[in-house]
Amino acid sequence: MTGKDLQDILRKKWGYSFDIQLRKVKGKIYVQIMWRYLEQASFPLSETEYLEHLEAVANYLNAWGGVEQLKNFISRTREKPRLGKAVSIPLDLGERTSEWIVD
Repeated sequence: MTGKDLQDILRKKWGYSFDIQLRKVKGKIYVQIMWRYLEQASFPLSETEYLEHLEAVANYLNAWGGVEQLKNFISRTREKPRLGKAVSIPLDLGERTSEWIVD
């Protein structure tokens, strides 16, 4: 998966290029689809910066083997990112969770 693939998944599901963050909470890693999106005038990143960020997230997902988990969750969920409420996707990395540190 590339950053562009990730953007395409977001646009296909919700119609916007939402921001994505990786978070580690209580020993679990989450992909959070935030409510901010590239098409907003107030979005803090340029398109190039946004795609670079998505590329970094995609690299983590590829390394963790979490791409299919992400795709499956997004295809099944009825949640939508909205102001103050991200869509949180827990990744099951098995025993390897402790190997990864996400700031």
